[in-house]
Amino acid sequence: MRLESGFVSGFANISYMSVARTPLAEQIRVQSGLSQAELARRAGLPRSVVNAYVKGTREPGVETFSRLAAAGGLELRLDRRKPPVDAERAGRLLVQVLELAEALPFRPRADLDYPHLADRLAA
Repeated sequence: MRLESGFVSGFANISYMSVARTPLAEQIRVQSGLSQAELARRAGLPRSVVNAYVKGTREPGVETFSRLAAAGGLELRLDRRKPPVDAERAGRLLVQVLELAEALPFRPRADLDYPHLADRLAA
């Protein structure tokens, strides 16, 4: 599966990932080099169902994905994923932003431009 990644903010090291639009069943079919009919036969599924998975109009469950992968000579496995945000760096940046916010001048307003919450609740 091809993932496209990019940085939302190089400053904060926050990235986004978007999964390729090709359904996983189609990726299995292409990588195996099998036709839909042959993949369906090997997986023991109706061709119409595999066609729906390949088109992305239906979403197979984990067991069906495993059957399709095995029928195509592939295997599904789970790997640890690196989080998209470096938590330590993001924490340091947050501290810097909060310190900057505290250093800014603060001018309290004598009167608020909207009713006080207590007055609104009493009404």
